[in-house]
Amino acid sequence: MMCGFLLARAGVDVIVLEKHKDFLRDFRGDTVHPSTLQVMKELGLLEEFLKLPHEQYDQLFIELGDESYKAADFRRLPAACKFIAFIPQWDFLDFIAARAKALPNFRLLMETEATGLLTEGRQVTGVKTNAGDAIAAKLVIAADGRASVLRDAAEFRVENLGSPMDVLWLRLDPEEGEPPAAFGRITADGMMVRFFRGTYWQCALIIRKGSLGAIKEKGLDEFRARVARLAKRKRADEIESWDDVKLLTVAVDRLPRWHRPGLLFIGDAAHAMSPIGGVGVNLAVQDAVAAANLLYRPLRDGRTPDLAAVQARRRFPTWATQKLQTAIQNGVIDPVLDSRGTPQAPFLLRLAQRWDWMRRIPARVVGMGFRPEHVKTPRAGDKR
Repeated sequence: MMCGFLLARAGVDVIVLEKHKDFLRDFRGDTVHPSTLQVMKELGLLEEFLKLPHEQYDQLFIELGDESYKAADFRRLPAACKFIAFIPQWDFLDFIAARAKALPNFRLLMETEATGLLTEGRQVTGVKTNAGDAIAAKLVIAADGRASVLRDAAEFRVENLGSPMDVLWLRLDPEEGEPPAAFGRITADGMMVRFFRGTYWQCALIIRKGSLGAIKEKGLDEFRARVARLAKRKRADEIESWDDVKLLTVAVDRLPRWHRPGLLFIGDAAHAMSPIGGVGVNLAVQDAVAAANLLYRPLRDGRTPDLAAVQARRRFPTWATQKLQTAIQNGVIDPVLDSRGTPQAPFLLRLAQRWDWMRRIPARVVGMGFRPEHVKTPRAGDKR
């Protein structure tokens, strides 16, 4: 959606396909980081965007047992917004779609899924759809997620980096006196991350990969009790059935090659990210901005776009982010999943409580990324 909007805004004819009838998905990419908010500012949309219902957090905390530590401080970032905004992804997509649909060269086709590729030799010339139609295109940008149908159709090789964990998403009601916050907590019961969303707590319980079946065998009552202990409350009766618990199967992978003539992969289709740091949607937006910056001129002028340049631009931030995520997965989360006690605070975390500049480092990495992109696509007709 973001890439299509940027390209259409620059004068390129664009069709965006969405296989569902709406964008309503729960627990999907709600963390909008300062890097993405900076893009919205550069588009002149930030003030209007922040009118959407949302929560803002300028610090992140981690609790080890009953001890609380400041983990990241966004308040001195070199960005327009020095906080993370929690905005439901369907609101984000509806917001961009409304502005894109106002452009004469943008079309959004709902309930239309790309199910295959049109080709002439190695050249991709468009897509086949679930309705049996064929849509011709000079370029297909595949942003169809970690289970990309077009990636399978193109027979691209995927490099799997592995993950020791899965995530169980659930909601808890707020209790009187609980301060709104965003934090993670590690105890003998495991690890849970919680974000206050105005009327409820959005919770992510980290579990050993593939262990949901064993958890269910122990029964819902024991699961509720575990959640309650991690959330520091007496009960978690809001979890009425296993239907209230949503499994996210964590995958960390990437394509060694993101493109072939007429076809480019971006976002999760090119590199599935761990939920650590909530960076996935923001890295995808950065891909979109970079792709639009590099491709709008040749697409608008009828020239062959240099798709390799997009991968070259985004290769390092993808590699560096995944390297950091896998290091945290293997060095922190994996031992926590095996542990039966509360771990000791790492030396650097304890040191960061004394020196606030140390808390700016994770804030910079999470909030801005390793190579933040800036909008260079013009509005069509703008000669600047």
